[in-house]
Amino acid sequence: MCGIAGFTCLTNIIADKSTLKEMGQSMIHRGPDAGDIYLDDCIGLCHRRLSIIDISSAGIQPMQSQCGKYIIVFNGEIYNFQQLRKELIKTGSKFVSLTDTEVLLALYQRYGEKLLDKINGMFAFAIWDKKKESLFIARDRLGKKPLYYSLFKQELIFASELKALLKIKQLPKQIRTDAVYDFFAYQYIPDPKTIYKDIFKLEPGHYLTFDKNGLHKKKYWDISFANTQDIALDQAKNSLSDLLNESTKQRMIADVPLGAFLSGGIDSSAVVSLMAQNSAEPVITCSIGFNDKQLNETEFAKAVAEQYQTHHFELTVDENVADNLEHIVSFFDEPFADPSLIPTYFVAKLAREKVTVAISGDGGDEVFAGYEKYSIDAIENNLRVKTPKFIRKNILPFSAKLFSKFNNKYCQKASSLLHSLSLDPDAAFYISNSHISNKEWDSLATGETKRAIGNYHPSSITTNFYQKCDSEDHLAKILYTDIKTYLPGDILVKVDRMSMANSLEVRAPLLDYGIAQFAASLPSHLKFNKGIKKYILKEAFKDTLPNDILNRKKMGFTPPVASWLRNELKDIAEIKLLNNEFGLVNFFKIEKINQFWQEHQQHKRDHSTLLWSMLMFQMWWDKYMVTQ
Repeated sequence: MCGIAGFTCLTNIIADKSTLKEMGQSMIHRGPDAGDIYLDDCIGLCHRRLSIIDISSAGIQPMQSQCGKYIIVFNGEIYNFQQLRKELIKTGSKFVSLTDTEVLLALYQRYGEKLLDKINGMFAFAIWDKKKESLFIARDRLGKKPLYYSLFKQELIFASELKALLKIKQLPKQIRTDAVYDFFAYQYIPDPKTIYKDIFKLEPGHYLTFDKNGLHKKKYWDISFANTQDIALDQAKNSLSDLLNESTKQRMIADVPLGAFLSGGIDSSAVVSLMAQNSAEPVITCSIGFNDKQLNETEFAKAVAEQYQTHHFELTVDENVADNLEHIVSFFDEPFADPSLIPTYFVAKLAREKVTVAISGDGGDEVFAGYEKYSIDAIENNLRVKTPKFIRKNILPFSAKLFSKFNNKYCQKASSLLHSLSLDPDAAFYISNSHISNKEWDSLATGETKRAIGNYHPSSITTNFYQKCDSEDHLAKILYTDIKTYLPGDILVKVDRMSMANSLEVRAPLLDYGIAQFAASLPSHLKFNKGIKKYILKEAFKDTLPNDILNRKKMGFTPPVASWLRNELKDIAEIKLLNNEFGLVNFFKIEKINQFWQEHQQHKRDHSTLLWSMLMFQMWWDKYMVTQ
């Protein structure tokens, strides 16, 4: 796992050698083992290396092809590189290292852009063609590895993290107001936007080409739900078991110590069980807990650790939050507010004390329908289908408004349900995904903020993906939407930044694109069956995992934010939210922020989600808009 960055200088000089070094140094946490640069009259490339495969100096980047024509910087892992290497050797390729990086170079030399059809992994890489003076940049299919870019003065700048781009001082840092709205709606900023107007994320499954004729972007892969298999349960679970076993084995290849995150949920437990079956040594497992018993999953993690006789380590995070919050949040160089970033940081920190690579259960919820919101959505959509359209569109909205006038949690829930039922399925699913209501936004946003965004609404992101899905099945549409938005925008960003903050590589067997596509091809009842979430995954592991793991209610990785804001983080949050001249007050009314804060402190309303998002936004602002 590494950090990459670079810039072209085909017609304009926008940076120099010292800036290139600064770009790499800003990401040293991504690659503390080595760092180097390449600079000529047309291109500057830099790389920070976390050594995982072939840890010798032969793997140092930027790496040049043996023919001297191509230069690569690469972040990630190619899991099938050994097989590809054998195939290339048979056709005449020669190698001087055992790295997947050199295999990528050889594949590009032979197949060009079509190499993307052959590789399986998590990656973001850039290859410079010295002869054609062209740059090729690609990101993996599901978005496990990040890539930011900007077209500035007719030159292309790119990096694994925004902070590296910002080392180019002339690059404008103008805030996108619609991205601010996106952030408060989703707690992250969805691809391809960033918080800045002139900087973008390369979407998963896409690549860029850049030369003197300009910048071109193309999608090379998308997950399809169109071709549903007619498959029996036993065949499906056997196929899934085989796929998962092979995917896990591939991700256990490393020349450094390797372990696993273990939450006690089915996803991480399944991965640990497969690791144990494929390892001659006890698996190293790491778990994070909270003092709040309702949120603490460590007893379930212990049960799995005992069953598979792992070397198990635990950490309770409650006492560590206030002292570490500013440091942790600094690794997100645009606003990000999923509160599980805190335990993710600490489990990565714990794991890094033992290993260099950790295997996780990420992706199971999006691929196999594991979130509680899918259960709620199924109930709502069933009611929606059965309710006559006239009633949905006329009577239910009126009833929702009526209930909303009563400051009672049951009336508020009734209002929310009736409002959701009155909407079309795609708009209703946005409500499930969003963290700020229209009413809250309207009361908070200043007139200037509202004028800046015009008629824009973040719901268009959810509804657009829902409608783009190539299936008419409702579950397929919402899974596709989450795979294209929440997965790469939230889950994978959180894991990448928090693991890289600790110089730890994290691999996710459940997010092998072959497994994701296999799951997409299954009929929906094999994923969500009569209220049972992740049905096929549970069937595949019912003989290897305890019933308590398979059938318990999902807890998630959710810290006690409401309590933190009233206790451990109260002083920090109060200063950040109510005593700043810039940041939140550029977009929101300070008196409304204060109202929300006081209501939360007095236990009148639980505003923890919105206040946490505000805190994360202000901490980002103070770090990247004030000190940079």
